[in-house]
Formats: sequence, C-alpha cells, structure tokens
Amino acid sequence: MNTIDLEKEFQRKLDAEEKIEPKDWMPDDYRKTLIRQISQHAHSEIVGMLPEGNWLTRAPSLRRKVAALAKVQDEAGHGLYLYSACETLGVERDELLEQLHTGKAKYSSIFNYPTLTWADMGAIGWLVDGAAIMNQVPLCRCSYGPYARAMVRVCKEESFHQRQGYEIMLTLCNGTPEQKAMAQDALNRWWWPSIMMFGPNDADSPHTAQSMQWKIKRFTNDELRQRFIDATVPQADILGIKIPDPDLKWNEETKHYDFGSIDWDEFWAVVKGNGPCNKERLAARNKAHDNGAWVREAALAYTEKKRKKTAA
Repeated sequence: MNTIDLEKEFQRKLDAEEKIEPKDWMPDDYRKTLIRQISQHAHSEIVGMLPEGNWLTRAPSLRRKVAALAKVQDEAGHGLYLYSACETLGVERDELLEQLHTGKAKYSSIFNYPTLTWADMGAIGWLVDGAAIMNQVPLCRCSYGPYARAMVRVCKEESFHQRQGYEIMLTLCNGTPEQKAMAQDALNRWWWPSIMMFGPNDADSPHTAQSMQWKIKRFTNDELRQRFIDATVPQADILGIKIPDPDLKWNEETKHYDFGSIDWDEFWAVVKGNGPCNKERLAARNKAHDNGAWVREAALAYTEKKRKKTAA
C-alpha cells in the first residue's frame, strides 16, 4: 500500500473506533505524540512514589502503613505497565529513563510539591488521584490499543487510592480541631496544584487539538478540569472544609462551578524545573537508579547464564 492508502486505512480505523496496534501503520507524529504522553505518564507514576514514600515510616497506624505501602507498590506497577506500552512504539526503556534522569522528559508538575503533614497523604489521594482518575478513565478509550488496555487496570487501582485518601481526610475532619485544621491546611496547599494537573488552558495547549483528532484524548484540558471541580466541591462540603478559592460559586445557568484564576506563572515555573522539589525529586530518582545498577546487572547475568545452559 502507498502512503495515501495507509493514511486512509489509519483514518478509517479511527473513525470506526478500532484500536491502532503496534504492528499497524501509523503517522510518525502520532507515534511521537504517544511516546511523549505515555512516557510522561510512566515517569509521573514512578516519581509519584517519592512524596508518599516520605511517610511510609511515619504513618500513624499499622493499617495506614499497610495501605500506604500497597499504594506505592501499585504506582510502581503502573509505571511498569506504561513503560511496557511505550516500548511497543519502538522506543527502548533505557532511553526513556535517561530522558527522565537528565531532566529532558517531563512528569506531572504536582509531584514537585512537598508533603509536610500526614494530612497531605489524604489530600494527595483525594485530590491528586481524583484528578488522575478524571483524566485517565477516558484514556481507556484511547485509540492506541496497548495504552488503552493498560489504563483499565491503572484506573481500577487509582479509584482505590482516591477512596483511601478521602477516608484519611474524613477521619481527620471528624477528629480533633487540630486534626481538622491539618486537613484544611492540606487542602489549601494542594487545591491549586491539583487543578493545574490537567495542563494549560486549551488555547495555550500545543498538543490537545491534534490528540483529540487522533482520539488519543477524548476531552480537552479545560473540560476535564471543570468536571473535576464539579465533582470535588460537594465532597469538600461533606468534609466540612473550605476550598481556597473566594471566586468559587455555583452557576445556575451553566450548571457548573465558576472558579478563580489559576496562577499559570507558578505552573510553568514548576514545569520548567523551578518548583519546590524539582531538584530533590530528580536527585532521588538518579540515586535510586544508580544504587540499583547491581540488581540489573545481576538479572542480566542470570539471564545470560540460563540462556547458555539452555543452548548447551
């Protein structure tokens, strides 16, 4: 088939809601867009373990510790699923990790904020994982098959993480005045970074329109952000704590919540590596990668030894 026919077949599959599979022909830009998005998603899962790992040894009870360990383990698994999906596009995992460790590749800006109190574990589960679910559930319908299938399990586990976080917040809000104040403080610090997670406004997003056309994304950044706010405000009301936005109010005409202006200068500063914990996160990842070199070398040596034994 010539290029024109290949493009027509590619578009036919998109129009028919058929999945594009690794061995199918695809435009180079489609492949590059997927590699960028899936690798950033994988990096975010791996780096996302770091803020919570800070509290594994300080969780207030055995039950909380076990749940926190399980969540971090899930996130490691999500990173592996997503790196595997990305590899089906012809890129090596070592290359993806090098891009992360050198700062060339991006990950979610939210993970460059510090976790100061135990309430932050609740706020991350409730808000950060809640925002992730809002963004990721539509990815189960992504046009690229391996990514869509990986997201099915990821979303099921993220749903558990969100409920776990909300339950932490609910416990704190039903506790002492000091515990409720801690929950309010966590909400104050995590609210705006959470709604920045959806990315820049549609008008300033260089990839959204094309990703929508290719059915990689199903909703725009602004649509997902609005859905998240509409779903989260009533949850804050149940907790009895206040979202730190004086402009937040229900719009009876649009049937959505109006909200205040986002500090995009802060968003872009964090994305460009100037957030509170950017350097700390990259240093931790590089240290972990270097310290784990012997494990990778041992695994390769064992594999080679087994191959030679089988060949003999």
